[in-house]
Amino acid sequence: MTTITPTQARVNLSSVLRRALKGDDIGIVVGGQVVALRPVEILSRDYAEREYGLTATQMKVVAKKLHAKAKKARKAGKSKIFTGDIEALLKD
Repeated sequence: MTTITPTQARVNLSSVLRRALKGDDIGIVVGGQVVALRPVEILSRDYAEREYGLTATQMKVVAKKLHAKAKKARKAGKSKIFTGDIEALLKD
């Protein structure tokens, strides 16, 4: 494992992060301990649980409501197709 100081990490942050994404073991030494940089996979249910405190059951209820709302908007002709141009979508 390559270890660096917080200052070295800050100065070379983009490079350090790219190396970690490629699989290099990189650690930042803070207060005599090493904090490892590793890519992690984030799933939407993880995000909802951590950010909003939703349980898996609550997330299913929310998802069901959102799908119903989207279906209703499509039927009413109120939904739009995203083509990749956010500016064009916001004009309408």
